[in-house]
Amino acid sequence: MKLNIDESIHLELIGEQHAIGLYEVINAHRAHFSEFLAWGDNGQSLENFVNYIKNCEQNYLEGAEINFVVFSDGIPVGKMGLHYINTQNKCAEIGYWLSKSEEGKGIITKSCKGLIGYAFKELGLNRIEILAAEGNVRSLAIPKKLNFTKEGILRQAELVNDKFLDLVLYSMLREEWES
Repeated sequence: MKLNIDESIHLELIGEQHAIGLYEVINAHRAHFSEFLAWGDNGQSLENFVNYIKNCEQNYLEGAEINFVVFSDGIPVGKMGLHYINTQNKCAEIGYWLSKSEEGKGIITKSCKGLIGYAFKELGLNRIEILAAEGNVRSLAIPKKLNFTKEGILRQAELVNDKFLDLVLYSMLREEWES
């Protein structure tokens, strides 16, 4: 599956063929990512990352999540997905990460728009959430730009590198997106 975002950006359903390209992005920006992302063992070796991708593929088959590789000009630059898909309540959470060298170009904002449209139109979801660490200025800017509603702060909700982070919860309803 491929979602074309614009002339230079597209999202491609993650698969083992993406392992090396994404792992190279992680290695090139490991210190940058480690501030807000808990990689666990997934990003420690290429073998572990391949296993992570296999898990993503299995979760897709089970309908639990959909993970995409973010491409800019044909080069993998990040990852984005719909996580914790709840078919009964018709909701999911968007998660994303992007190469530091690609930040500030609108890639994630544009990709989120495309993924949100897909989630509401194709998957029939009613609610999309974005959670971002309180100090993660760039990630917090995305839901603001997309006119999500800030619902509150989940205190010490995520453990990253032995430090608990507060997460800001934003949401968008289908009726808000369509209007």
